[in-house]
Amino acid sequence: MSRNSLQSTLAEATSGVMLFSITPPRRNTAPERVKEIAEITVRRLSGLDLDGLILYDIDDESDRNADQRPFPYLPTLDPAAFHADHLGDWDKPTIIYRCVGKYTEPELSGWLTSADESTTLGVFVGASSGGKPVRTSLRRAQQLHHDIRPSLPLGAVVIGERHARHGDEHLRMLTKQERGCGFFISQVVYDLNESKNLASDYFYACQEAGIRPRPLIFTLSLCGSPKTLEFLAWLGVQVPAWLATELRQSDDPLADSRRECLAMARDLKAFCERLGQPYGFNIESVSIRKAEIEASTELAREIAALIRTPPDADVFVNAQETKALRTS
Repeated sequence: MSRNSLQSTLAEATSGVMLFSITPPRRNTAPERVKEIAEITVRRLSGLDLDGLILYDIDDESDRNADQRPFPYLPTLDPAAFHADHLGDWDKPTIIYRCVGKYTEPELSGWLTSADESTTLGVFVGASSGGKPVRTSLRRAQQLHHDIRPSLPLGAVVIGERHARHGDEHLRMLTKQERGCGFFISQVVYDLNESKNLASDYFYACQEAGIRPRPLIFTLSLCGSPKTLEFLAWLGVQVPAWLATELRQSDDPLADSRRECLAMARDLKAFCERLGQPYGFNIESVSIRKAEIEASTELAREIAALIRTPPDADVFVNAQETKALRTS
């Protein structure tokens, strides 16, 4: 049976969206190499049960964290240009991130005007800190969307760690929803409690306001080395102390983080279905290491199978797994 398009699934606030996210090649990559990367990417993703692709827009976030960045900031190709020029063979929708502070109003207006709604969705990302100089503010970018292209599906980023610190991320979500955002994509999730608190607070705030909650897509990313763990911390991702210790001490952190990501996906799926919050998952793959790319692909395959399973069947499968463990 064929599924609805990503656009209609998000518009109808249906659960089960499955996405995969990458960064475009570095800006100094040779043209022939960019073409090769695009071909490999499309070939790899075509074998997965995905609803769409995310192309990240990378910005320098050194203003947010004064500590030395574990991995250097290297500018990448514009995601909209990479999509238009090199991903013609990708036959599913693509969500283009826009770090709006990098762009002038005419640049954002031009993209909003030219974007093809049949293949493109957008996510606007604000500045990484309140004091960072910007060319266009997030509020102004949202207004441009409203004025120029309100029919273009628009999403926003949510951060569980910010909710843990300030307790108001769900209110930010409501404000963004009022300004035209129809779905939300989280920062990388490693702390289940933060994500559950955010989902619960948002769902009940929507209920209180008498509005329909929009899909919340949880981003999962593998951690293949202690340096990647450092980078997660630099980005502000909260990894529970026990898990950080386990990954640092592990002989195979990639396998261990994959196991934990799959467990988190099962837990979040069950929680959101019980709550009534529309949900989905995004598997982030931003490493250039072959082992991490392949492991991310396998994780996407596993989680796609998980969320395509009807709730009752999922409970049966988990019960059978538990029974097998007890008798082994």
